[in-house]
Amino acid sequence: MNRTPPITLLICALGGEGGGVLTEWLVDTARHAGYAAQSTSIPGVAQRTGATTYYVEVFPLPLAELGGRRPVFSLSPVPGALDAIVSSELLETTRQIGNGMSAPERTLVISSSARTLTTAERMQPGDGRADAQRLLEVVKAFSRAHHVFDMGAAAREAGTVVSAVMLGAIAGSALFPFPREAFERVVRGGDGGEKPSKTAAASLRGFAAAFDAVNAPREQAAMVARLLDTSGGESAQATPLPPAVAAQFPAPMHDLLALGHARVLDYQDAAYAALYVERLAQVLAAERAADPAAAHGFSTTREMARWLALWMAFDDIVRVAELKSRASRAQRVRAEVKAGDADIVKVYDHFKPGAPEFAALLPAPLAQRVTAWDRRRSTPWAMPLKVGSHSVIGMASLRLLASLRWLRRRGSRFAEEQALIARWLDAVVAGTRSDWRLGHEIALCGRLIKGYGSTNERGKANLLHVVDHLATAALPDGSPAARATAIAAAREAALADEAGKALDAALVRHGAPPRPVIAQPIRWMKRKPPAAASHRT
Repeated sequence: MNRTPPITLLICALGGEGGGVLTEWLVDTARHAGYAAQSTSIPGVAQRTGATTYYVEVFPLPLAELGGRRPVFSLSPVPGALDAIVSSELLETTRQIGNGMSAPERTLVISSSARTLTTAERMQPGDGRADAQRLLEVVKAFSRAHHVFDMGAAAREAGTVVSAVMLGAIAGSALFPFPREAFERVVRGGDGGEKPSKTAAASLRGFAAAFDAVNAPREQAAMVARLLDTSGGESAQATPLPPAVAAQFPAPMHDLLALGHARVLDYQDAAYAALYVERLAQVLAAERAADPAAAHGFSTTREMARWLALWMAFDDIVRVAELKSRASRAQRVRAEVKAGDADIVKVYDHFKPGAPEFAALLPAPLAQRVTAWDRRRSTPWAMPLKVGSHSVIGMASLRLLASLRWLRRRGSRFAEEQALIARWLDAVVAGTRSDWRLGHEIALCGRLIKGYGSTNERGKANLLHVVDHLATAALPDGSPAARATAIAAAREAALADEAGKALDAALVRHGAPPRPVIAQPIRWMKRKPPAAASHRT
């Protein structure tokens, strides 16, 4: 009996990525090259709760050398007995490693560094994303060798699907005893002599990009080392930081400061960006006073640079119209649908602004009248709109609305947001001067501000309640350390539970009152008058 083991490969692909086509390519390549092969598949669950896995076995000896005998293949993978795992998504890779599929002394792992967020990650009110650095460390620790690169980006650049990129990665790893031409012939179709179709040509481009990435192990290892490097390194900056601004702040925070400054400048104007810098300077002065030796690396000011910029650039109808009418958005949409130069792409944007959105741009007296009128209505007023941003009229409408940026400063919401930001900023500055950790925890509460509409209002209310009752009000233990601990616990509770029950429990546990119950106005449904009673005989 020939006890030569087959070459075993587990493929993990999400829905619509062509995992089945990839498996057919591999089996066809093996059979055309004169090798025995078999594949099986296990369907995953829809809506990104699991990948479809494909298991491929290839006998490493040609059929011509077996003397008429046929190998016996397995129908399912055996944990720890795989020669390679190929996955199109980083978390799926680590999921399979967690299932014991990868053996550190045997298994080659080829994975995309791209992420497609799971349902559980999206449901978190805070940042629920899995830590990519830790995922990469798992891949490195539980693999004989590993190749990690962005398969999605390679597929987009080539204008193809991820399956073609995965095939190139497999071919470049030399897992199977087939030459590169054997793989390309199957992708091309036919005997390889004729000119490939547009689809096949795009697949061959993606194949070649992945083949070169994996076939250069030293370059690949250097790339993975950069991904695993947590010591810092150069950070991408949206636009260069103005020298006058850079001179006011220490170098360790220039990266986040540049991104925040660019965001606020793009959102409003130079004067608004100057206000952002002025506010950050207050925090920096307080942190230098509390931490003269900079033992914490100005991390409070760094956090404020992030969350202050996000809050100051709050979403409103002007911002939405501006983002949807940018040329870069149209280019991105065309790239996503893979439209050619001669293709016509029609994009329809659906809006449903209500009275609060329009009142936000009005002065306070007029805004109060509009919102009071809306509260008196039986149902909230809204204006459903369907705007074709591909048309001249639709784009002109969006640009007209985006041009109202100058009106934002005169609106009621702008004044309200600035007042709330000032309250939070004052609490951060005062807390930092009292105790560095207290100010740092208050600054991190900026994570609570997110989303729009009711989600945004709830986040602001939670932040202000935490600041008013844990940072400044009297507590049983009013020491700065106790306040910092209480604020950290309340913040994490608010991010973990959107309903707010965990936050209320954390507040009460640390001696603060729970959030007030806000009475919602009762909106009665309008009913038609009853029809005349019918008499039955």
